[in-house]
Amino acid sequence: MAMILGIDPGSRVTGFGLINSKGSKVEYVYCDCIRTNSADMQKRLKTIFDELCTVIEEYQPEEIAIEEVFMGKNAGSALKLGQARGVALAACLVNNVGVAEYSARKVKQSVVGNGAATKSQVKRMVQILLGINENIAEDAADALAIAICHINTQSKLIRLSGAKSFSKNRLR
Repeated sequence: MAMILGIDPGSRVTGFGLINSKGSKVEYVYCDCIRTNSADMQKRLKTIFDELCTVIEEYQPEEIAIEEVFMGKNAGSALKLGQARGVALAACLVNNVGVAEYSARKVKQSVVGNGAATKSQVKRMVQILLGINENIAEDAADALAIAICHINTQSKLIRLSGAKSFSKNRLR
């Protein structure tokens, strides 16, 4: 079974979600949000980095998937998001775990079937796919969706290659 960590970076709220995957079976492990309350951006970035390092050390994911930065209407917000994403990537790399990147549109397409799906649609589909009955934060659901997208993408690549399985050790 492969443990996958999905990360939905944000400068105020960073969602993360962990799932186990074996073949076509996917199992929910845990999800939560890192909430940063400081007005100081450097303190917020340090909190994101430290908390993600703790999650990675505790759960030891084999693979990590993260959402790509998208450019909205506000360049300042995109810059802050990029900084949060950068420290999330640094936390992954410091812990020697490879990272795959997916656009928000691809994640929504992979999980809901519609690249323009709403956050509530993504959350509901994640709950259905993973059998989660309790209420989860939208940012945590987005992170789980990113992990599911990663598994779906890897499974599709394996099928397209004609292989029965794939080992990351081949790439090392």
